[in-house]
Amino acid sequence: MDGVPEIKLDDWTFEVYGEVLKPFKLSWSQFQELPKTASDSAFHCVTGWTRLSNRWAGVRFKEIAETASPTGNARFATIECYDGYTTSLPLENLLLDDILFANGLDGNDLAPEHGGPLRLVVPEKYGYKSAKWVKRVKFTEKQELGFWESSGYSNTADPWTEDRYASTQTPP
Repeated sequence: MDGVPEIKLDDWTFEVYGEVLKPFKLSWSQFQELPKTASDSAFHCVTGWTRLSNRWAGVRFKEIAETASPTGNARFATIECYDGYTTSLPLENLLLDDILFANGLDGNDLAPEHGGPLRLVVPEKYGYKSAKWVKRVKFTEKQELGFWESSGYSNTADPWTEDRYASTQTPP
């Protein structure tokens, strides 16, 4: 998990699989053809800082889910990244209108150091739920704890209650 991975757009792929009726894989140019939206939100770091008024641009998670058609068993999604990082969230959190797979920030392409070419943005959670360098989304019946959640960080990651660390961590 050290450093910024070098991701060439010609080699980049985005895959959706698991508990879905229509798994798919997209190239960067195919991803660019999906319906885009913009969303203004704050970004909360678990270390205690917040950056207000970020203008994210990208594709709603909801759009990806509708395309893949999750099965009736799907309750969670695990986000898998090019550097090996993972995190997961309940679908009820991911299907909100402001949850994006962002490829733009403040009118510019998303820089690699901020997760470019593609990152998940989950404004209602601490930043470790907003995975950088997204590669795959796996829909699951049971939640799979990600990198930080398996290392003692809170699975709920709620900045409003300052829920940073887990006392005992077991997925639902």
